[in-house]
Amino acid sequence: MHKRAFGAAAVTGVAALLMSACGGGGEAASPSATSSATASETATAIPTPTGTEAPVRDAAADLVIWADADRAPIISKYAQEFGKENGVKVAVQISVDTREQFKDATKVGKGPDVIVGAHDWLGELVQNGTVAPIQLSDDVAGKFSENSIAATKFNGQTYGVPYAVENIGLMRNTALAPTAPKTMDELVKMGTEAKSKSGGKVTNVLIQQVGKTGNAYYSYPYLSAFDGGIFATKANGDYDPNKVIVNSAGSIKGAQVLSDLGKKKVLSTNVGDDNAEGLFTSGKAAFFITGPWSVPNAKKAGIKYEITNLPSLAGGGAMKPFLGVQMFYVSAKAKNAVLAQEFVTNYVPRKDVQLALFEAGGRPPALTEAYNEVSANDKDVKAWFEAGKEGAPMPNIPAMNSVWGPLGQAAADVISGKDPKARFDAAQKEIVGNIAKG
Repeated sequence: MHKRAFGAAAVTGVAALLMSACGGGGEAASPSATSSATASETATAIPTPTGTEAPVRDAAADLVIWADADRAPIISKYAQEFGKENGVKVAVQISVDTREQFKDATKVGKGPDVIVGAHDWLGELVQNGTVAPIQLSDDVAGKFSENSIAATKFNGQTYGVPYAVENIGLMRNTALAPTAPKTMDELVKMGTEAKSKSGGKVTNVLIQQVGKTGNAYYSYPYLSAFDGGIFATKANGDYDPNKVIVNSAGSIKGAQVLSDLGKKKVLSTNVGDDNAEGLFTSGKAAFFITGPWSVPNAKKAGIKYEITNLPSLAGGGAMKPFLGVQMFYVSAKAKNAVLAQEFVTNYVPRKDVQLALFEAGGRPPALTEAYNEVSANDKDVKAWFEAGKEGAPMPNIPAMNSVWGPLGQAAADVISGKDPKARFDAAQKEIVGNIAKG
């Protein structure tokens, strides 16, 4: 099952998203691409670490890249090509915890020159002085989706080159629910009917990860439907860590919906990242709020499915998910900064590289040309993109580390029956306090 971790204060129900969702570096298993299959077939084999320690930098390499086990072979293929063209040695190494291991190794001058990871690591990495700005021309930046480029920026500066995007949507078992609901009320009605007609085979109206400690990533869309959320934005569009809106009027309305769904037994803290996917793939529910990482197991289980947008909420608007972006960073202490910049800005934006990375992980490509090619042959890719079209990039500011635990727990508590306003007021106070402590 796909798991997504979110920052230093990771919550149990949201393990390393992403995607893999957030600060996590784990690669999600997602739908297979129909293009660039040869890229994975010719990928370079790289020894997988036997332990959890950080890689030891290859001292003989002019350029060292760290990535997870899923992406490293694909990256290595192009890294070796880059090395031959430039007459240098390039080493791609597998890191089992890229974010933390990169920070620790860089502090003592033993880190890599380039890493691959999620965009919401950015604020913390900049704050720690471990990543360098990227010299990406406006022409090249214009070849990517607008949201993916926005996610690479911090304080107006670009710090990465994107290669993929991800978000959640609504996966539907078409055998149990032939048509897609447009509203949550319609979803509940359809899911309840499927349950009543199943003779006990369908046990849940809707599958959504909650868990005992909650899951802020999956709770956020309920707040966004009423223009609530986590942080207000500045005039330039950046998230403002000094303006937390967890207990804003809109957020409280979203919390009330979570509460109502909990009372109706539509949402439950008994459904978490350990059993959510299994419930859907065993036919226990018609609807599943999830991301592309759940597609392979649905296919394996023989579930006939369709991907559509998240439903709208009565009195509000459509539920809008967070967008996650996967990208390449350059170390602020790169052994050869010119080489690192050259690889990231001239190789990563290539269509063949973006298609190969899609083949490895299944996330929709960030490069518009690559996305257009993939989506023309893969309806799932297009559907996931449409489901996230109105979403906003997940906050990449350091203050986000103070949010995941308190907001997740508050959502779980209101689903369990606690008062939405009182509980979200308390979460607001806790988050503001955590941010103040740094």
